[in-house]
Parts: sequence; C-alpha cells; structure tokens
Amino acid sequence: MANKIKSRAGATKGETPDKAPALPAASDTPTHYAESRGHGGETHQSTDDTAQTLTTQQGVPVADNQNSLRVGERGPTLLEDFILREKIFHFDHERIPERVVHARGYGAHGVFELTDSLADYTQADVLSTVGQQTEVFVRFSTVAGNKGSMDLARDVRGFAVKFYTTQGNWDIVGNNIPVFFIQDAIKFPDLVHAVKQEPDRAFPQAQSAHDNYWDFASLSPEAWHMVMWQMSDRTIPRSFRTMEGFGVHSFRLVNAEGKSTFVKFHWKPRQGLQSVLWNEAVKINGADPDFHRRELWTAIEGGDFPQWDLGVQLFDQETADSLPFDHLDATKLIPEEQVPVRIVGTLTLNRNVDNFFANTEQVAFCTQNVVPGIDFSDDPLLHGRNFSYLDTQLKRLGGPNFTHIPVNAPRCPVMNFQQDGHMAMRNPKGRANYEPNSWGPDGGPRENPTIGYRSFPAEVQGIKQRIRAETFADHYSQARQFFISQQPIEQKHIGDALVFELSKVERVDIRARAVSHLRLIDEGLAATVADGLGLDLPEPAQAAKPTLDLPPSAKLSILSNGPKDFKGRKMGILLTDGSSADLFAALTKALEAEGALWEVVAPKIRGVTLDDGTQVAAKQKIDGGPSVLYDAVAVLPSETGVAMLTRDATAKDFVTDAFAHCKFIGHNDAANALFNAAGMMERDEGFVALAKAKDAKTFVSQCRALRIWSRELDVDLDAASLQTSQ
Repeated sequence: MANKIKSRAGATKGETPDKAPALPAASDTPTHYAESRGHGGETHQSTDDTAQTLTTQQGVPVADNQNSLRVGERGPTLLEDFILREKIFHFDHERIPERVVHARGYGAHGVFELTDSLADYTQADVLSTVGQQTEVFVRFSTVAGNKGSMDLARDVRGFAVKFYTTQGNWDIVGNNIPVFFIQDAIKFPDLVHAVKQEPDRAFPQAQSAHDNYWDFASLSPEAWHMVMWQMSDRTIPRSFRTMEGFGVHSFRLVNAEGKSTFVKFHWKPRQGLQSVLWNEAVKINGADPDFHRRELWTAIEGGDFPQWDLGVQLFDQETADSLPFDHLDATKLIPEEQVPVRIVGTLTLNRNVDNFFANTEQVAFCTQNVVPGIDFSDDPLLHGRNFSYLDTQLKRLGGPNFTHIPVNAPRCPVMNFQQDGHMAMRNPKGRANYEPNSWGPDGGPRENPTIGYRSFPAEVQGIKQRIRAETFADHYSQARQFFISQQPIEQKHIGDALVFELSKVERVDIRARAVSHLRLIDEGLAATVADGLGLDLPEPAQAAKPTLDLPPSAKLSILSNGPKDFKGRKMGILLTDGSSADLFAALTKALEAEGALWEVVAPKIRGVTLDDGTQVAAKQKIDGGPSVLYDAVAVLPSETGVAMLTRDATAKDFVTDAFAHCKFIGHNDAANALFNAAGMMERDEGFVALAKAKDAKTFVSQCRALRIWSRELDVDLDAASLQTSQ
C-alpha cells in the first residue's frame, strides 16, 4: 500500500509535473462509511513508519482522524471523544485575540417581530406570541480573511442572529449558504487550516485560490456541494442586505406535549438577492475595501432599514426518512419544493452600534444557545460546534464571564451559583453558593421542572465507533442539482470561478483531481474548466454512490430571486460644469421616488455648476468614485465638459467598467464622445438615452432589472465555451 500511495502523491516539493498523475479513487480519500469497515490496517503511510503516526498532544496514536465518536451510525456525538475535544480545543485557541474564523465582521442592532405563531410546534415564547417584538443583534462576516481583509473576498458570509428572548438568549449562528464543506466537526480544523494563508508564507489572504485549499477539497468528496456554492456568485454578494441566511443544520422544535418536529431556519431578504461580478468585486476591494460595512451603515443611518423574513422548514421523522439524503448531513439541503418554507416573522435592523469593539467585536455567538422548546438534532457537525463555540469565548474574551458583557447579557433575569472568574461583574449574594441547600428563601434559585429546559428524550442505541453513516455517502447529487438550477449566465460564472481559482494552483495533479469531481456533477462544466486550464479531461473520480438526477430548484438561483425594483440601490451620476439642470433634477426625483440612492461624481470634489447656475456638490471625485461602486450610472456631461473627460483615463474607466459589468447606462448626446473615446462603438439595450426630463423615469424603471446579462456573452472571451446541461 505504501508504494501505491507514493505513486499517487504526484510531484515532490518544488516540482510541477507536466502531466497529471493518476487520480485517487474517492474510496481512498479519508472518509469512512459503513461499507468501508473492511479497510482494516490500510493506512495512508507505511505501517512501520511510526515517526509519521498522527498522535494527540499527549502522544497517543490516532487511528481515525476523520470521524468523531458517536452512538451508532447516525447517533449523537459522545462527550468522551477526547480526540475530537482536544483537536478542536487547540484549534479554538490558535489566535489571540482575533477570531480564528469570521474575524472580519460587522454588526447592527434590531428587532424581530413574530407574525405567525408556532405554538403548536414549540414552547419557545419568541416563536409563539404573534406581535411580540424581541431585541436582536446581528453580525455579518467573512470566514477566511483576517480582521484587516477586504469585504468583497470570494468567501462564505456568516449570518449570526442573537435573540434576547424572555426565556434567555437564542442564537441562530448561520451562513449565507445552506450547506457546509464537511460532515463531521473533527474535520473543521483541517478545513480552516487548508483555506487560510499557507503557513510557510502567510498568503494568500482571504482567498481559497491556492494549492492547500484545493488539495484538501479535491481529497474530500463531501466538500463538493459546498464548492459549487462557493464558486457561484453567492460568495460575492452585492451587500449584506441582499443575501440570504441559513441555520444550516436541522434542529428540533418541541411543544408543550413533548412532541418533536425537525426544523431548518431561513432568512429571506426583502431587498431581494443580488451579487456582483468577480472583476467588479476585485475593483471594489481596491476602491473601497469597506464597501459592505459602509453600505449597511449608510442604509441604517438613512432610515432604509434592512429587513429579512424568518422562514422555517418543518418536517417530521417520516418525511426525513423519505428524503433521498440524510437531513443530519450538513452538506445537504432540503429543496423548498419538497418542504416549503413557512414565513413566521420579520427581522429589522434599525440601529447601528455606537462602539464597534464593545458590540461587534465582543459579541459571542454559540450554537448551543437555545431556549426551552428548541433542541438539537444528531447532526455531528452541530454537536462539535456546540463545544467549539463556547470554548472559543474563553480565549477570545478572557474567561467564563463573557455573558456579563452588555452585548452578550440576557435581557431576562439570570440566577445561578456560578461565581468568580476573570472579570466577574456579578456574583451571588448571601451565604449559599451551592445547591441543594437548606437556607430556605435566602438559599438562592432552585430548579423549575415546569418551565425549565428539557432535552427531547430521543431514543439512541448502537455501538460506540468512529464511522460515517452510509446515508452520508452521496456527495454529488445535490452539487449537480445546484448547478442545473442556475440560469446560464450563473453557470458561466461558476465555470469562470473554477478556472480562475484552479489556475492559481501550482500543482497540475491537484487541478486535475478537482476536475475529476466535476465530471460527476456536470460533464459540460468539467469540460469547460478543463479547457480553461489547458488540461486533458481526467477520468471521473470514483464515487461512493452514483449521482442522482434530481430536479432543478428555482430557489437556488440568485437571478430567479432578485428584486422587483431599484429601491435601496445606488446610481452614480457623472456631471461636469454646464450639465443640464432640468435633466439632473428629473433623474434625482425619479430615483428618490423609487427609493433609490444617488451620488454625484465630478472632475472636482467641490462639484459642478449646472447650466442654470445651480451649484451641485460632488460626493466623489472621478478618481475616487469608479462605477463599480454603483448599481447603474448616468453620464450627463456638457459639450464642453465631455471634451475634458475624453482625455481622462479614469473617466474612460468609469464607462468601460460599467459596460463590462453589464450595468444600465443612462446618457445624454454629449456622452457619446466619451463612449467613442473609450472604444465603446456599439450600443445595446442597456444604453438608455436621456434627451428629455421625462426619460428619467423610464430609465429608472429599466434599472430594476439590475443587469444586461446578454452583454457579457458578447464581450467575454470565455463566453464561447459556455456549456450547460439545460
């Protein structure tokens, strides 16, 4: 076996093979399913090479580093798993004091109002009393980058919500993607180590486009559903306000009679879904690395409060058993066509923080923070997170009293016998600091069997073992379902992203191994990516289970769930001295009627003088206000002003970038000279002439479509190779 593995390892350090070596079968990658029990002593290095045997920090040899210890194949993870606990414990304390993941975040205060009672399903008051308003704090974040990284990295976004309920704090610690890379929490340190900066060189920052990440992903079949989401436009959202949120895992709702119902949580943005193009994201990061932060702050300060509807997918054990996948597998989602999302409430962010450190930086979210009526499923990734998130706060916030910090403090009474510790702000009074005690009314709080938290008494049985359930073994069916659910232009973007990322990988064998997984997802996509990389199409990876031909789901497409208006979007208006006052007034009036924002971009930051003598201040100088900052642009120079713009490189960039990023471009006749100087000789339906004041309203209504995607197919070199299965 040692020789076999050696031959698969590819080039040694410093070498880049001309041709991809043989690809490993999926069954040789480090994932154990029920059918792989017969592996016996087969290992990933020579059995007599004890110096290379993986051990714990105490030197104990590790037999299985892929699965945590659980009861049966699908049962709960056991607290006795010291290998899991030590591994995650050490990982949680790698950084001081920055979060290891989700370091770059931004938060705001708000309120949640219940509109549809779930009292039949849960004892949780926050989900039972219609009209009740609950204070919340929300933190959005990127995952891979450090605190000083940029907002528009291609990355998963954290979407964490803390509810300060009457029964205690409840946290939905979610992402803007409903699935995850791994199935078992024991793999989380490996995933994050692989995607973060490579340890010898400390780069690249906030990027997965490097050898380590794709080496890990190409050896982890379970990651490929999430890889498809990661390579889609979901990971370059236009703003925090235009992305969904998901609780990822299955949880339980438990009612007063003790009946359990499984639930998945969804946040649906009322602003509609929207993302940016990759080229646009790169330029936004250069122009304004705080783009998402600034956008959220400005919206809330301006009274345009972001809103999301809370939706739930409710299903019983019978429904769970009928699904063609295991709902306990965090790499799977339940299509809304199978289990509809029921909207039960609305989240509104209505107040910015008054101190970033005190609130956004010190807020501590824990997946284990649930209230009576909400419980956990046996998802092994969730169980590991329940340990990890609490443990992380010990290092980050200095001790066990992080709930004394105002942003983390419950808004209901807190009474227990926990005392002392670093920075304790409250301690029990009186003689008794224990229970049971016989000090009567002065003896402190007591258990309350009536309203106290009770775990659902799920029956569990099975052998204690490190194993992955057979029901977790289908890695490609939902990855394919996600891809075929995208509109053609979205499919093109996925292919472009894969080619870009894998082109940054130095080892050809890793590139080929990644493409081998794509062949099990979509042959056209695999061919497109192989062609973009100049690779011969490799043999398909060997799958533990065949790819099912699942139907497409419209809810998985951004473009199928975009906004119906231009409300909350921003237009950049390029003016010069002598621009038409009537046209400018009509356009800004139409934008304000739509609920949209606008900014004036001008050659000088002092602004311009319009043709009627009106002085208009500029928000951006042309050098500092590129079109990537806007959802659409209007180019309205005077005849004299455009002569100056045609000599300015940044003015040309303003219009060529808007064109390349498929944006609507409103313009007067004078602007044609700038377009011609920039090499934009052809016009499409995205160019809207603004000759008269009444044209402004028409232009704004057209901007509701946000982009002219047909333009990309005409101007992109890779568009000719676009291949879809639709």
